[in-house]
Amino acid sequence: MIGQLIEGVRTYRQFKPLDHTHGSDAMNRMTLCAAITGLSLAGLSAPAVAQKAGEMEKLRRDVDAVRQSQDALRKDLDEIKKQLQARMPPPPPPLVQSIDAVVAIGDAPLKGVRDAQLTVMEFSDYQCPFCKRHADNSLPQIDKDFIATGKVRYVFRDFPLESIHPQALKAAEAAHCAGDQGRYWEMHDRLFANQQALAVERLVDHATALDMNAGSFKQCLDSGKYVERIRGDIAEGRKLSVTGTPTLLLGMSVDGNMKNVRIMRGAQAYALLKQELDKLLTESKQ
Repeated sequence: MIGQLIEGVRTYRQFKPLDHTHGSDAMNRMTLCAAITGLSLAGLSAPAVAQKAGEMEKLRRDVDAVRQSQDALRKDLDEIKKQLQARMPPPPPPLVQSIDAVVAIGDAPLKGVRDAQLTVMEFSDYQCPFCKRHADNSLPQIDKDFIATGKVRYVFRDFPLESIHPQALKAAEAAHCAGDQGRYWEMHDRLFANQQALAVERLVDHATALDMNAGSFKQCLDSGKYVERIRGDIAEGRKLSVTGTPTLLLGMSVDGNMKNVRIMRGAQAYALLKQELDKLLTESKQ
């Protein structure tokens, strides 16, 4: 590198003789320094630029590698998201839904006056803990505010979930057998109040406690005379999209039917039930 500089100076002096006029020494020195500096930079710039270009190329490759990794990661995350969404259960239905159906009451057990403005139909299971919650908490208030005041007729339909509640079917038969002696609703209340005592022998004890003819009651229970009727309730419930218990249908009374029906699933708070019943009462007056 030093040899190149000396050779460059010699070349410069050959083509540019030094000026010996006034003030020329300083100028000559500046010119010579500039020439040396220029030559030095010229000698150093090529390798530096080459090094810089190499570094830039390496950086570009690194950036490309990062981008590729990010793309792969994004694809993996999208696939995981799809798998999780596929496994997630569907969102629960709204608490209150309208159904396009006119529902017949038939000869189902009924509490209240038959010409009440509204009808509430419950599909229930005597062994279901949520049905007991409804029977203990909400039904007494519905009875006080709506049934006893003649605004609502309350209809009970059986929907025993036998796969998980093996005693529910026989309990439903017991209520109907009690109905033969005019004690349907008393047995209904007693079965929910004693939900842990639904074995067949205990059902007879409940009949005795209600001052019923135990012999006739047991004969009815053993005959299975109400099984077909209960199966009919289950089939009707399924047609109305009932899948669990308790399920309530609320609607306007039209003779032996109900229309403008709304379905509510689960043991709902009385405040919500009252809200919906009040809405229906308002609509029925319009």
